[in-house]
Amino acid sequence: VQLQASGGGLVQAGGSLRLSCKRTGRTLTFKYGWYRQAPGEQRELVADISRLGATNYADSVKGRFTISRDTARNTVYLQMNALKPEDTAVYYCNHADTWGQGTQVTVSS
Repeated sequence: VQLQASGGGLVQAGGSLRLSCKRTGRTLTFKYGWYRQAPGEQRELVADISRLGATNYADSVKGRFTISRDTARNTVYLQMNALKPEDTAVYYCNHADTWGQGTQVTVSS
C-alpha cells in the first residue's frame, strides 16, 4: 500500500484548502485518518473515517474541517475551512499502518 498526499499550500487566515490522499495497492483495512505535526509538537489526529463512514474529529477542528472519501477513486479528502494560523503543520494521511509523505499547510495571519 502507498499513500500520496497533496493539496497543501500557503493560505491566509480564514481561507480554505482541500487535501487529498490517494491510495494505491489493496488492503483489507477501511479506516483512514488525517494527522498533523507542527514544528516541535507531536503528531496528532485531526480526523478519521471508518468503513461505514463514521467520522471523528479533533475538538480543535470540529465545525471547520470535513473528512470524506471517494471509494471508487481510492481517495480520501480533508476539506479545511476557516483556517487559523494554529492549523499550520505538515499533514499526513494514514491507512493500514501506512503513512503518506505529508503535505505542508501554512496559514498566515
